[in-house]
Amino acid sequence: MNIGFIGLGVMGAPMAGHLVDAGHNVVVFNRSRAKIEQLELRGAVGATSPAQVGEKADVVITVLPDSPDVDEVLFGAGGVLTALRPGSLVVDCSTIAPESARDFAARLADRDVAFVDAPVSGGEAGAVAGTLAVMMGGEKDAVRRAGEVLDATAATTVHVGPAGAGQLVKAANQMLVAGNIAMVAEAVSLLLRTGVEVDAALTVLNGGLAASKVLEVKAPKMLARDFVPGFRVDLHHKDLKIALSAAEQARIAVPLTGVITQLVQALRSAGDGGLDHGALIKALERLNGMSPDSP
Repeated sequence: MNIGFIGLGVMGAPMAGHLVDAGHNVVVFNRSRAKIEQLELRGAVGATSPAQVGEKADVVITVLPDSPDVDEVLFGAGGVLTALRPGSLVVDCSTIAPESARDFAARLADRDVAFVDAPVSGGEAGAVAGTLAVMMGGEKDAVRRAGEVLDATAATTVHVGPAGAGQLVKAANQMLVAGNIAMVAEAVSLLLRTGVEVDAALTVLNGGLAASKVLEVKAPKMLARDFVPGFRVDLHHKDLKIALSAAEQARIAVPLTGVITQLVQALRSAGDGGLDHGALIKALERLNGMSPDSP
């Protein structure tokens, strides 16, 4: 299959690599040339613009930071739509506002191009392992086509509704992840303050009802002060704002998400926005007069 891939960041680069390894013809574009060169060594073809990706591909996948980035890559001067053929498919694996996904779907439909919003969950580890969960919104046939491509990068691909539905499910996902990280950070802070054998405590917690992927993965990194970004605080803040906006439009209260968003904002205000979202423990440590820079 002729696949275009735009956005070779923490998530995009390994996803594109899996598509190459699966035997697809993959043309890639990224603002950083170095990322393109790394994929070229694995067999991908480098492009010099989004338009060149559109010219060479039947399916274009984007993994970009936010709605304006996707808009520019698709519809801007030199964008994908200047060269993409009718009957093609755009699969956006970015995390963006649901209303943006619906808007993109409508604008692409006017050009006889199908669109699927397909945000992913699983973090860098899931992208590298090819075990992502993908929540897809769009028309049934477009979702089927997208699933055939994304199977190389994912363990779970699910059609969750019309265009924009994937982004709504991703918003819920980000609420759950942020809430879990916050509670793990609070629990670890308590264990550290009270002198418990922390490693033993985590072993038993991971064996009971409190067990979670977040507890398993993030707690050891919190203890080791390892905040190398697998998913940056700044991006999670953006996602939580999307969730809050969606909740407002649905006319429901999400008070816990609001509080956690404020904790995340406190991290950003302290200059920690580029750290992994597990650094949320630092905001709690500051609240409690604990040193945020020592175990």
